[in-house]
Amino acid sequence: MLRWSVHLEGGPRRVNHAAVAVGHKVYSFGGYCSGEDYETLRQIDVHVFNTVSLRWMKLPPVRTGGHERVREVPYMRYGHTAVLLDDIIYLWGGRNDTEGACNVLYAFDINSHRWFTPKISGTVPGARDGHSSCVLWKSMYIFGGYEQLADCFSNDIHKLDTTTMVWSLINARGTPARWRDFHSATIIGTKMFVFGGRADRFGPFHSNNEIYCNKIKVFDTETNCWLNTPSTQPLPEGRRSHSAFSYNGELYIFGGYNARLDRHFNDLWKFNPEAFSWEKVEPKGKGPCPRRRQCCCMVGDRIILFGGTSPCPEQGMGDEFNLMDHSDLYILDFSKYSCHYLFRVCVCGLTQRHRDRMGLAVPSGIPCGTRLHVPVARAFALFISEHMVEQP
Repeated sequence: MLRWSVHLEGGPRRVNHAAVAVGHKVYSFGGYCSGEDYETLRQIDVHVFNTVSLRWMKLPPVRTGGHERVREVPYMRYGHTAVLLDDIIYLWGGRNDTEGACNVLYAFDINSHRWFTPKISGTVPGARDGHSSCVLWKSMYIFGGYEQLADCFSNDIHKLDTTTMVWSLINARGTPARWRDFHSATIIGTKMFVFGGRADRFGPFHSNNEIYCNKIKVFDTETNCWLNTPSTQPLPEGRRSHSAFSYNGELYIFGGYNARLDRHFNDLWKFNPEAFSWEKVEPKGKGPCPRRRQCCCMVGDRIILFGGTSPCPEQGMGDEFNLMDHSDLYILDFSKYSCHYLFRVCVCGLTQRHRDRMGLAVPSGIPCGTRLHVPVARAFALFISEHMVEQP
């Protein structure tokens, strides 16, 4: 049974950021926050969330003197993507209010926390934001986005082979997905599943006639072909700036926004690629409010979802220009034993005196120091210890 098991406040307030799971940590890069200065050029910030201690940490700025030059560190941006390959996080694309969009490939070493710019060749994609990135084997696939130079939506697929650091434009066969930005693309097996995004009714150029497709498009990376796919009811509403992830061979989407409906979402849908069918999922617990532009990462059997933007409470569910940015974090737990995880967290939140009084030992794998309100933690730990059963 799916359950929203943890809700935390006080993280980085970000929208349109990019995040990658590395072991039990989540690395978050850049993003946008209302009220901050994006006119002044500065290096991108990096926040790290520890899913064991449930704490955020901001990495110190990179020193750009000596052999580490300024150009090797990406500037602050939003609408970019980041993927993990081996011990390197590759960050690509995005834009800044001063510099515009970017097509430089940046690499972040997770061991040394140093940036560098790999030497690349081939057909480099044009600068853009709102694209998608996903990984298969040793390659990164870029799809769609809004291209700055052409001033239009894209439906090209570019591939970066990280063994040779060569970019290539894929000559895809079949009927391609429409030009779009702020969609999702998720690898399951050897296929890329594209959902949602913002497109224009009349073609690649933006004419303020936005459409939001709610049909899955599938690209086969083995044949380089777009596949013809059926559509079966029910279908989620079309949307952009949602989150997508795969778990046990199925695709999930959460949240997003549809401007034609002027509506933000906080629904969760599951797509079965074998049956090609959708199912709306209703997790237990209290989940996030309707939002878009959030990030989510899979860590073990848990989804870490954080940030994003929502309508101000007094404005209703839409209202494009009255938004509030979030600094919260939610955990969606797929495990049958999510209560065990909560119990461990609560025990660590207690002082040693309270643990001794209750006869509770510090669970292995979670360091002490996670500060919870003691009466709440004590009551919850006792309740869970008495009701520690597998969820149905």
